Amino acid sequence: MPPYPRHRLNSVMAMSAITQHMIARGDGAAVELFLARPSAAKSAGAILFVHGNQGGLLLGGKEAVDDGSLLRFSARLNVTSAAVSQPGFGASDGPADFCGPATQRAIVAALDFLREQPSVDPSRIVLYGNSRGAVASAMVAAQVPDLRAIILTGGVYDLKGAYRSGSRGLQQAIQKEAGLSSEAFSDRSALYHSHKIHAETLLLHGKYDDRAPVDQAERFSGALSETGVPVTLHTFECGHRLPREQITPVLRDFLTRILAPAAIYH
Repeated sequence: MPPYPRHRLNSVMAMSAITQHMIARGDGAAVELFLARPSAAKSAGAILFVHGNQGGLLLGGKEAVDDGSLLRFSARLNVTSAAVSQPGFGASDGPADFCGPATQRAIVAALDFLREQPSVDPSRIVLYGNSRGAVASAMVAAQVPDLRAIILTGGVYDLKGAYRSGSRGLQQAIQKEAGLSSEAFSDRSALYHSHKIHAETLLLHGKYDDRAPVDQAERFSGALSETGVPVTLHTFECGHRLPREQITPVLRDFLTRILAPAAIYH
């Protein structure tokens, strides 16, 4: 049973300084979105978080509520921060489609909702995807030309390559949720859509990632660079999970510049 009703679109539930919204995906399905607004009344930037696999817990965007990320980013950056639940996670309608068209539509719907908020400057929206969320967010960046920037951590950008070299568990998830057709792989492989991406890109990746090999980020970074997109790749001495103490300084410097003049991250 979902933690909140699915049938009431655009409903809001107060959770301290955080609100929960059920918005329309555009195809009859509902998307769960958590939102934290800045204290300042004037329009500022926004950041949208897209979660990863979550170890089967299916928390969706509530993960960023529970770990404090949503309030922390909103308060320190003085921006609106939001977290969307992918299809099949949290209270978002499913089924999951492994970062495919339905997931991408859910993220686009969340971005559209953010643009409509009085607290948001639509020219300063950052999309931040982690792991599975990075796969889908990279594809969304190829469809949404006006993003200010994208941050992608631990993602794969050539899904067919990841399928061939991945674990049995990853292969089963891809086969179950996406299928193995050429179209299915293309719809989830931003490497081959890099020429459509215009947003400045920050890639964060573990050198010893056994789920998303670092060469995925290296190849994607190279493809973006060839098209003229400003892109920075930071690699870390770790696996798939990036230590917060290592990535925080990188995020702070990047977001302070990208979201200026409103950003004050400390």
